[in-house]
Order: sequence, then structure tokens, then C-alpha cells
Amino acid sequence: MRILLLENNFYIHTAIIKKLTAKGYKIDAFVDEKEALEAIDEGYTCFILSLNTHASQSMDILQKIRAYYPETPVIMMNVHEECELKLLKNAYMYGCSDFIKKPFSMDELEAKIEKLCHIRNDVVRLNAKCQFNFRTNMLQIGTTEKHFSRKESLLFNILFSNKNTLVSFETIKSVVWEGEGASLDSIRSLIRRLRQKIPYDCIDTIVDAGYIFRYNITTPNNFILQEVKNTRQFVSA
Repeated sequence: MRILLLENNFYIHTAIIKKLTAKGYKIDAFVDEKEALEAIDEGYTCFILSLNTHASQSMDILQKIRAYYPETPVIMMNVHEECELKLLKNAYMYGCSDFIKKPFSMDELEAKIEKLCHIRNDVVRLNAKCQFNFRTNMLQIGTTEKHFSRKESLLFNILFSNKNTLVSFETIKSVVWEGEGASLDSIRSLIRRLRQKIPYDCIDTIVDAGYIFRYNITTPNNFILQEVKNTRQFVSA
């Protein structure tokens, strides 16, 4: 996951880089707002911005981000207590996703990133005999295991974390490709590979919009695995 950080306080700047790099995130860090503005179109999964007293500059960069990334999480941090309320209202009006008040713990920032970016490290059950482990990127179907590539895992992550909700092409491109270019054909190809690995039909295509992962907590146990000509498929129980 690629994150843009804009923070001119050396201590906070360095602490955030150290913490998030240790988690495996790619951090592009800036202290100058103009340099950050020039870089925002390079592709990011999350933005962390220091909200300063120069309200127009802070709102300019937030609006530019929203022009490129309508849904990408933006976390803003305050600097001065006296200007907090006015800037906070403006920040939310222009599309801020969440706000963190200084001083804060790195664990608090990490938790906000994980929540907003739908980062999981748990095990989810798709039915009685099928589960996916986000820690190992492994889909277990009975006694059979299927490993997901990084992109497959990121795609499954964003789809499952937003189950029964439309996930747009732009969101998939931003999260899964982490700033790299991605065509619709590339997204469709990755979706096909994911469908081949998940042993039942659960990903709906919404034409010209994106995809929905269909999941009903009351129905997974109504499917059973069946071996048919050396392939696995689901049949209604």
C-alpha cells in the first residue's frame, strides 16, 4: 500500500515514516505542500496530511486529491488548537475521511489507516468448508489450499471488506495497483483469476461501475463442496 504523507514537524514526520514502513507500507513523505501537490497524481491508497493555519493551502491540496481520488481515504492532523474547529469543518466539507488530533499515538494512526483502507489480518469463513486467511493469503477449501498473489489478496480484501456493496473500478485501481497504471482489461483479468480460485459464484459485475461481492451470513452453510471431474464446485445442499 502506498501512502502520501505531508508533515513538516521533523519528529512526527520521522515517527510516522518509521512506524508505517515497519508495517510494510510504501511512504512518499513531504514537508513542502507544493511538492506534495505535484505528486498527488502518482497513485496512492491513502493520504495523511497535516492541517495547518494556512487554510487555503490545506483545502487546495484536499480538493486536488478529491479530483484525482474521489474515494481514497484522507486523514488530516491538526496543528493549532485555536484554528481547529473552523479548519475541521472545512476539511470535512471538502472530503476529509477522518481527523486525528495532535498529540496522538502511532497505534491510533495505524488503526485509522487499517479501518479506512479495509486492511485485515484475520480469517474469514466463506462457508462450512471454505475460509480465507488474510495473514497468509491462503484460501482453504476442505483439505486443499490455494495461495493468492498479492494483487489477488488485495482485491479480495477490498471486495470482502465491502461485501454486498459496489466497489468501483477506481477504488480497485487505487488499492490493488498501489499507484501503478491499470487498465480495465487488467482489472477484469484479475477478477477472472479470483473467480477461478473461489469455488462458488459470489462476485457480480456491475456494468460500467465495478463489482459486488455477494455474501449472506445465513447462506454459506447451505453450500457444500463436491468433486466433479477433478474440479471443485459448489452445489446447493
